[in-house]
Amino acid sequence: MSKRDYYEVLGLEKGAGEREIKKAYKRLAMKYHPDRTKGDKDSEEKFKEIKDAYEILSDDNMRARYDQYGHAGVDPQMGGGHGGGAQDFSDIFGDVFGDIFGGGGGGRRQSRAQQGSDLRYNMELSLEEAVKGKSVEIQVPTWASCTPCDGTGAKKGSKPTTCSTCHGQGQVQMRQGFFAVQQTCPTCHGRGQVISDPCNKCSGQGRVQKTKTLSVKIPAGVDTGDRIRLAGEGEAGMHGAPAGDLYVQVHVKDHAIFERDGSNLYCEVPIGFTQAALGGEIEVPTLDGKVKLKIPAETQSGRMFRMRGKGVKSVRGGAVGDLICKVAIETPVNLTDAQKDLLRQFDTEMTGKGAKHHRPKEAGFFDGVKRFFDDLTN
Repeated sequence: MSKRDYYEVLGLEKGAGEREIKKAYKRLAMKYHPDRTKGDKDSEEKFKEIKDAYEILSDDNMRARYDQYGHAGVDPQMGGGHGGGAQDFSDIFGDVFGDIFGGGGGGRRQSRAQQGSDLRYNMELSLEEAVKGKSVEIQVPTWASCTPCDGTGAKKGSKPTTCSTCHGQGQVQMRQGFFAVQQTCPTCHGRGQVISDPCNKCSGQGRVQKTKTLSVKIPAGVDTGDRIRLAGEGEAGMHGAPAGDLYVQVHVKDHAIFERDGSNLYCEVPIGFTQAALGGEIEVPTLDGKVKLKIPAETQSGRMFRMRGKGVKSVRGGAVGDLICKVAIETPVNLTDAQKDLLRQFDTEMTGKGAKHHRPKEAGFFDGVKRFFDDLTN
């Protein structure tokens, strides 16, 4: 009986790519495999046909000969090179479905050494330190590479040997039915090596606990929430694996005078009501020292004054921010009787017919209140 075209068997066009071939094979093999069809002879024959087609079309050399000569180019009875199913099926299936079980390639990949854990260090800074930057030494308790064994875990003068169970691959293949499942080697736990003579200092771990002293350069302009990464300064990995990173988390403490919002600084400046009414000049603090601020006459409480370039330059770049001063008019306290009498005289001068002229906001407010109640009555 003549054989069907292999492309037809897998339901493919002649120019199909490798991914299409594997996808088609996976779909058909799952459908017709004997473990699923339970003794159905037609399905078994169909499965053998699918397997033969995949073995040829998944091999670049065999596929080229098949495309040129047909079945004669790959049939050993006709002088072709195909081995007639000599390859173990589970190995083929492992190649196709290896990605499902994390191995791929029949267990030929060696597992990667596990990197050490990242660490976090919380650092508190004053506003001045955050704005100007500084270098600071910190002490970090961590796992560090073992010095006597250079992180290998093996006693000095010896070295780890290749695992005899997985032959250095770090994984072993377990066959379950027609699946080839890869698992971490139980002997070396994925390392691919075993230590027969462990280091006395680290007991074969390749790392020891210690407190490291590190110098950290804090760049100018950092703010709460920023973090600084020190590559390779985290925990050392087991058995010489790479170390993790250390992240310095910045928190800027509250300041007695300033509040920071991005690149800008804010502060509240109290002034007396006489100075607010008559105007004048006051000194206000900045991070660079005192500067003079002119207060215009008739300044109201809550008014903002912007001092350009007296803020912060962010660590992310950009222009220097501004200092925004908010005026708070302070009511006098602890008055003497004489001072109270003077204020009463002053208030008498301010009330009456001249009230709207001297205190327009107050007069406007009470006029509005009067209209509100008049509207309710009417």
